[in-house]
Amino acid sequence: MNTHLRSRRALGLAVASALALALPACAEGGGGGSRSSGEASPGITDDSVTLGITTPLSGTTAGPGTCTVAGVKAYFGKKNADGGIEFGDGKTRKVEIEALDDTYDPQKAKANYDQLKNDVFAMTAGLGTPTNRAWREAAIADEVPQALIMTGDPLFSDTDESPMQLGFVPIYQNEGEAFGKLLAGSSQDHKVAILSQNDDFGEGYVEGFKSAVEDADNIEIVKELTYEATDTSVDAQITELSSTGADVIFNAMSVTPLTIAALQKAQQLNWKPSWFLPSNTSSPGAILQPGGATAYPGVYSVSFAKAPASPAFAQDEDVVEYLAALKQYGDYPEPPAFPHCQWSWMVGATLEQVFMKMEEPTRASFMEALRSVKDFEAPLMLPDTSVNTTEDGQPAVSTVVVQKYNGKGYDTVESFQ
Repeated sequence: MNTHLRSRRALGLAVASALALALPACAEGGGGGSRSSGEASPGITDDSVTLGITTPLSGTTAGPGTCTVAGVKAYFGKKNADGGIEFGDGKTRKVEIEALDDTYDPQKAKANYDQLKNDVFAMTAGLGTPTNRAWREAAIADEVPQALIMTGDPLFSDTDESPMQLGFVPIYQNEGEAFGKLLAGSSQDHKVAILSQNDDFGEGYVEGFKSAVEDADNIEIVKELTYEATDTSVDAQITELSSTGADVIFNAMSVTPLTIAALQKAQQLNWKPSWFLPSNTSSPGAILQPGGATAYPGVYSVSFAKAPASPAFAQDEDVVEYLAALKQYGDYPEPPAFPHCQWSWMVGATLEQVFMKMEEPTRASFMEALRSVKDFEAPLMLPDTSVNTTEDGQPAVSTVVVQKYNGKGYDTVESFQ
């Protein structure tokens, strides 16, 4: 089922709106003072452009965090080996990546940004809502692009509040609504238990899900519980939810070890509902297999990217090229367990489109080009999904398909089974 979804836009603050309106007239800055029109911004020369990434490279989120660097490095490593990218100003440049570890700590993320901002042309691809929020206001003040980052927080796709930002992956509400629409279309009655992260991540998913099922007579939400992202166990919550007899659990969880533990705990309790899992915590190899997901009647997620582990894509031209580049240029020798590697490869492809549109070597020209990409079918994208950066309130990717785990990878489904 292809689900092209829309979310509610937050009202822009007056001061942020004024900033956004004034931005095109502002001289190019970014921690380096004002610049005349056409004068190159920091981080770009006639021969190269440098991009910065702050992301978790160690700690509990190091798996997906490492992927956010590997995919981008692989994409541009291959392009650099082929001679570079021809920008819109006629210059051919190679793309360099400077990545720093923030361990998913907002304070470290802000420190990394401060370290990078004067030496990089733009920041990109970094994972996490709290970590990206930690330096969002500074990036606006410094006029440093925070482009195609890995968070589903809708704040980053609101041009009034975030004029130098744009998210890449679907916003949380998009994914939640896709799950809700699938379940609401079922011919059976369902009792739903909800376990969500107690922050914007969890709240966004639940908001999207509830908006899709609010008029569905066949859906009853029997219990809702939350957990903290810093928790080391959710056994108590799973135990309490199991007592409801729900046949579906909507599990808006972003922490890999907790997702595995939740799947295992439910089995210990002999509670075997169907699961809805977010795209960033539904990896077949890293989460579903160790979690024993085949014990359940169905595990569903959403996606917009081809999964290399799926037999359906084993010989896919995009996948073969991607895996070879990931190994050679991305310092990632094994097939990736997390989808973030595919997503960041797509980020690289989208940035190439932006670079080709840039008419001046400036951050202002970059932002103008960034918001002009439409209906771009990036390599590794699933059918009926595309990159569109022109719609305010939406990230670069807002189209998703719902998929069901088949024991190895995922199959796209049109109905709840």
